Amino acid sequence: MLRGLLSLALGLWLAALPLQAQDMATLIADRVALDGQNRLIAEGSVEIFHQGRRLRASRILYDRSSDRLLIEGPIVLTEGSGTLVVADQADLAADLTEGVLQSARLVLNRQLQLAASEMQRIGGRYTALGRTVVSSCQICAQNPTPLWEIRAQRVIHDELERQIYFDRAQLRIAGVPVFWIPHLRMPDPTLNRARGFLRPSLITTSELGTGVKIPYFIPIGENRDLTVTPFLATRSAQSLDLRYRQAFRSGQIEIAGSLARDRILPGETRGQITASGVFMLPRDFLLTFRGEAVSDPAYLLDYDISSKDRLDSQIEVMRTRRGEYISARLVHFNSIREGDVNSTLPSVVTDMTWERRFSPRGLGGTAGLRFQTHSHFRSSDSTDDSNGDGISDGRDMGRASVSLDWRRNWVLGGGILASALTEISADFYRTRQDPAFPGSSTRAAGGVALELRWPWMRQGADGAMHVIEPVAQLIWSPKTGRVVPIEDSALVEFDEGNLFSFSRFPGADAVERGPRANVGIGYTRHDPSGWSLGVTVGRVFRTSSSDPDPFGPASGLAGRNSDWLAAFRMSRNDGLALTHRLVFNDDLRMSKAEMRLDLQRQDYGIAASYLWMLPDALEMRDTRVSELVFEGSYRLTPNWLGQFNTRYDFEADRAASAGVLFEFRNECMKIDLSLSRRFTTSNAIRPSTRFGLSVDLLGFGGSALPGPSRSCRG
Repeated sequence: MLRGLLSLALGLWLAALPLQAQDMATLIADRVALDGQNRLIAEGSVEIFHQGRRLRASRILYDRSSDRLLIEGPIVLTEGSGTLVVADQADLAADLTEGVLQSARLVLNRQLQLAASEMQRIGGRYTALGRTVVSSCQICAQNPTPLWEIRAQRVIHDELERQIYFDRAQLRIAGVPVFWIPHLRMPDPTLNRARGFLRPSLITTSELGTGVKIPYFIPIGENRDLTVTPFLATRSAQSLDLRYRQAFRSGQIEIAGSLARDRILPGETRGQITASGVFMLPRDFLLTFRGEAVSDPAYLLDYDISSKDRLDSQIEVMRTRRGEYISARLVHFNSIREGDVNSTLPSVVTDMTWERRFSPRGLGGTAGLRFQTHSHFRSSDSTDDSNGDGISDGRDMGRASVSLDWRRNWVLGGGILASALTEISADFYRTRQDPAFPGSSTRAAGGVALELRWPWMRQGADGAMHVIEPVAQLIWSPKTGRVVPIEDSALVEFDEGNLFSFSRFPGADAVERGPRANVGIGYTRHDPSGWSLGVTVGRVFRTSSSDPDPFGPASGLAGRNSDWLAAFRMSRNDGLALTHRLVFNDDLRMSKAEMRLDLQRQDYGIAASYLWMLPDALEMRDTRVSELVFEGSYRLTPNWLGQFNTRYDFEADRAASAGVLFEFRNECMKIDLSLSRRFTTSNAIRPSTRFGLSVDLLGFGGSALPGPSRSCRG
């Protein structure tokens, strides 16, 4: 009540001032006294408000003749932008935009602190500090030295441009001077985009030696920027990375590339380039493109850019609507894998697809109509099969296909779910430079199916829901048909996702033929505590085998009857997920085994996968596959995180790669320390070890998110 009366009295006193003065500030205090005609003294929990600024102090003297405030602290000035100023004494203009503060501290974005014996506010835009200490680290009475600090003779903060300027700056780590620079400019914490250097990285590799990467960011207007990253290493290696980004009203593009000279390929200029973009087109169409090229097979691995050994560049226009899908794309492939010959690989591929889902009148159910074209081109003109892959070296092919499918479901007595299905398709092929498939050809395929499902459901006394569902799918399709070129259906998967499918071939050039039955049973448990598990067991039975068999031994689908498929999955709400899949014959001999484990907890995480497969000539694999991929992380302390990854080839009895990473992050600093080893070798690639170190001083614009702050004891 008293503070309200004093505020009212002050308002009446200010009413006698000119209109300009009345608009300057509002003052609230416990005690207000007038000293003559021009001096006002406010004491006790004094607060001043002006244009989003708020000042708190113990005593303020306002001189109307000079329009200034003499303030005694402790003083806390809060800007509308979130900037905080703390001081002991101040002499400020009435609008708080100009003046001098003693023993002051400027806090930006509640993170970066600038402390000085004297601070000047100039024009409401600049804040100048003399003999300043800058840091975002928390300090304690027992250890007043911050983890890092920048000491400068003079510091100016530009609130409009959101930049901090240092004169005669010195960087100290744990109190030890490590770097000095006469002039330095850094973005303040509220600025995410500004010209200047980004976080540097120290890199050591067995091939290039030790070097430093120092990125420099250049904004070009509001919607474009360029990042230039030079790299100099001890073993005469120099590279320059460039990244250009531009945003448009309807999309964006990004172009990145690099050039290098080193001792690995003396006298040669090496490099790579990538380009990508996405644009929204009229009528809900989406345009995407991606392109990549490299000078030599080893460049991407030598400079730790990518592990890809087959580069694909493509442009695609697509649209997805309810019940409709349209896509057209052009793809170019370039292999840098040892042993591949690009002239015998389909380097240019085109695909067009139009698909529509609808409910046919009179029949009910759901139907789908698809029209598709596909073509691929090899640069070789040879009709021979020099590499022994069963395909002539220069075979070019084009295909046009139309297909129609239909499905309708019924609920029968006893809870049995019945479905009728049918699929028909017609293909036209045009083949060049392959004596096995001269000229053009056509093919028709199709089939009908009856599917029966009988789900049994029971809820246990503990509230868990149990579901058992036997499934039988009877399919009839012609046993024979015209043979066409097969290229995009070589790698066949057999899993619970396609156990009850018309065809398990991934492409359109191969189809399953002959009468068959897909039979299986599934069990699912949903526990009220939040975890669930599922088991699926199934098999494909045929009336006879095919000659030649379109499936290889590793697929588990070869022969008159397929191998058994057994799949297990479990997930818990505490972050555990397990998937296990086995494909084995009647003698329990496996053709394929897969397992994946994911465990994510607050302090640690594990992601592991294992794959075992038989050799298969149809999949161009003459040896068994037995490979483990493991990734793990563990939070050693609230500030330290450790990560580990490896890829181990049991058939070769050696690791393909391994690496460790340690990350330190607190309220003011982020440190990444990594060590990795690549063990693979070829004619162009040698094993390599890589060490990396990067340090980020948090608190400036564009830096990473801070971690836990250290706590002060006592």
